[in-house]
Amino acid sequence: MANEQTLERIEAKTYRVQGLTCANCAAKFERNVKALPGVKEAKVNFGAAKLTVWGEATLEELEQAGAFERLKIREARERTIQREPFWKKKENRNVLVSAVLLLIGIVADAADSAGMAVAMYLAAIALGGYSLFWTGLRNLARWQLDMNTLMTIAILGAAAIGEWQEGAVVVILFAISEALERYSMDRARRSIVSLLEMAPAQATIRRGAEEVTVPVEDVRLGEVMIVKPGAKIPLDGVVVNGASTVNEAAMTGESVPSEKTVGDAVFAGTLNGEGFLEVKVTKRADETMLAKMIDLVEEAQAERAPSQAFIDRFARYYTPFIMIVALLIAVIPPLVVGGNWLDWVYRGLAVLVIGCPCALVISTPVAIVTALGHAARRGVLIKGGGYLEQIGRLRAVAFDKTGTLTEGKPSVTDVVVYDESRERLLGVAAAIEKRSQHPLASAVVRQAKEEGVPFLDVPVDEFQSLTGQGVRAVVGNETYYIGRPSLLAEVLGRLPDEAEQRIATFRQEGKTVMAIGTARRLLGLIAAADRPRPSAAPTVAALRRLGVKEIAMVTGDHKQTAQAIGRQAGVSAMCAGLLPEQKLAAIRELKQRYGITAMVGDGVNDAPALAAADIGVAMGGAGTDAALETADVVLMADDLRQLPYTVRLGRRTLAIIKQNIAFALGLKALALVAAIPGWLTLWLAVFADMGATLLVTFNSMRLLRVKEEGDGQ
Repeated sequence: MANEQTLERIEAKTYRVQGLTCANCAAKFERNVKALPGVKEAKVNFGAAKLTVWGEATLEELEQAGAFERLKIREARERTIQREPFWKKKENRNVLVSAVLLLIGIVADAADSAGMAVAMYLAAIALGGYSLFWTGLRNLARWQLDMNTLMTIAILGAAAIGEWQEGAVVVILFAISEALERYSMDRARRSIVSLLEMAPAQATIRRGAEEVTVPVEDVRLGEVMIVKPGAKIPLDGVVVNGASTVNEAAMTGESVPSEKTVGDAVFAGTLNGEGFLEVKVTKRADETMLAKMIDLVEEAQAERAPSQAFIDRFARYYTPFIMIVALLIAVIPPLVVGGNWLDWVYRGLAVLVIGCPCALVISTPVAIVTALGHAARRGVLIKGGGYLEQIGRLRAVAFDKTGTLTEGKPSVTDVVVYDESRERLLGVAAAIEKRSQHPLASAVVRQAKEEGVPFLDVPVDEFQSLTGQGVRAVVGNETYYIGRPSLLAEVLGRLPDEAEQRIATFRQEGKTVMAIGTARRLLGLIAAADRPRPSAAPTVAALRRLGVKEIAMVTGDHKQTAQAIGRQAGVSAMCAGLLPEQKLAAIRELKQRYGITAMVGDGVNDAPALAAADIGVAMGGAGTDAALETADVVLMADDLRQLPYTVRLGRRTLAIIKQNIAFALGLKALALVAAIPGWLTLWLAVFADMGATLLVTFNSMRLLRVKEEGDGQ
C-alpha cells in the first residue's frame, strides 16, 4: 500500500459505481482494483457508491474488477444517471424465467410427473442462482463466510435431501430480496446524486461581441455569464450587471428568494427570478459551492458511524455463529436422541437461511445515507454519520452572540463627545475602523457615511489590532485607541465617573460601548446595538423541547450587554467578556458537566471553541469556504431554525437505527425459535429475511419526513 506522501504526488481520479449493494462487495471490489497493475491505491465509498483511484486504470479494467457483481463504472461528474429499466436487467429477467420454470414444476408435480417436476426445479435453481452459487462456492473455498455462502449451502443442501421445490423457491425469493436491497440503497443515494443535475450542463458566455453556449467545463474564470429570467445559474460568480431575486433553496433550503444586485455572489444550481443578470465567473465547474456540498456529503457517507462500525464487527462473528448453530441443530438430535436425519438437516438449513445477515448489515447504512442526503437537500451539511449520532445525543449548546444569536449587523445608537467635535470624533473613528473586520467597526463606518462625515482622506498609520480589546493607530502624529472601555481605562488609569455612569446605562439597555481616546484623554463614547435574530428565541425554546439540558451564550462582549441579549433569546447561562482561550475553557466545562456539547458560531471566528466542542456548527456556509472546512455541521442558510431540525433528525436517526437492529435481530430470533421444532420452511425463512430487509428499508425512509418546526410536523 502506498503511503500518504507518495499518494499526494499521484493524481487521484474519482468514479461512480452502479450496482454496489453490500459492504462486503464494496470491500472485495476495492481489493480487486488495488490488485490492478497500474493502481497504487484505491478507496471505495460504499455509502456514496464512489471509487477513488490513485494511478492508471481504464474503465474496462475497473469494470472487470467489479465483474463478480456486474458493477458499472462511470465518470464522477457525468450528469446523466443511467438507470436501466427493471425488466431489462439480466438478473431480473433470469428471476422471471426461473419463476415460470418453478410454476411449470409445480404443475408437473400436481400431475404426478416427478421427473419433469425435478427437471423444472433444477433448471429454476440453476438459472436463478448460478451467480449466487459461483460467489458462494468461491467464498466457501476461501473460508469467507457471508450471506452468499449461507444461501449456497442452504440451497445445495435442500437439493441434496430431495427438497427441489423448496430450493427453487429459496433461490427466487433470495434474488427478489437482493433486488430490493439494491433498490433501497440506490433510493437512499439518489438524493445526493440528483444534486449534480441541479446545475445546468451548459452556460451562455459573452465572448467579444457574441454570446455562445458552451459546456460548463469549458468556461474560464473571469468570463461573463448571461443568466436570463427563469433560468438556473450554471456556475458560481459575482453579479456585474443587472438585478434580480434568486431562489437559493437548492443550496440553503431557504425558499424565500434573495435579492441580488451588482457585487452580490450567486451560486450554481440556484434559480434566477424575473431579472436579467450578467455574472462574472469565480469558480470552475468542479469547484462550485454545489460541487463542494456534494463532495462533503459523499465523504460523510464514507465515515462509519459508531453504530455502523459495531454492526460490521458484530456481523463478522454472527455469520460463523449461525453456521455452527445450524450444524449443531442438524447433527446433535439425530446422534443424541435418534432423530430423523432428513428432518433435522432440513431444520439446520432453515436456520442457515434465516441467519442471513442482509437486513442486519443494511440496517444502519441505509438510515445514515438517507438522513445525510435529506439534510443536505434542506441546506444542512453533516460531515459524517458519527456527528449525526452525536447530534442525536446532544445535551448542551453554546452560542456565539454576534452574528449567531444576533443579526451581526450592529448600528450606532449613541455618540457621546467629551473633547472633540462630533464630526471630528466620527471621522477619526471611521478612518481607523475602516481597517478592521469587526462588525462594530462596520457600524461606525456606516454611521460616518450616513452623516456625511469625511474620513477617507484621514491619514492612518501604524494600525494594530489588540486581540479581544480593540485597535490602536496613529492619526496626525497622535496615537488613538478605540475599543472596550476597559482598554481606555487601562491606558488612562481610570475613566471619568460620568463616563462610567453612561457606560453602565448603555449596557443595561443592551448596547455595546466603544470608547475612543488618546494616551492623554477620553474623547468620547460610541454605543451600538445588535438586534437579536427573530429566530433566536423560538430556536432556543425548540431546543429545550427536544431535551437539550443547557443552552449557553459565550461572547467577548460585556456582561450587561450579553445579559440583555441573552434574556431576549432565552438562554439559561451567559458567559461574557471572554477572550478566545476563555471561550475554549467554557466549552470544556460544558462538556464536563453535561456531556455531548455543540458550539454554534460563524465558522471563521472562535475556531478553538468550535474545534473543542463535540460538534462544531457553522452558520451561513453558503459562500464561506472557511465554514465548510472548519465545522462538523454547516447551516447553509444562516438560519438558526435549521438547528432544531438537525437535532430532531439526529434523534430520529438514532431511534430508527435502534429500531432497525431490533427488527432485524428480533425477527431472526423468532424465526430461529420456529425453525428448531420444524414450524419454519425454507421458503418461509427467506420470506422472513426479505421481510426484515423491507422493514428496515421502509423504516429508514421515514427520515425523509423529518421537518423543521412550522413545516407541518
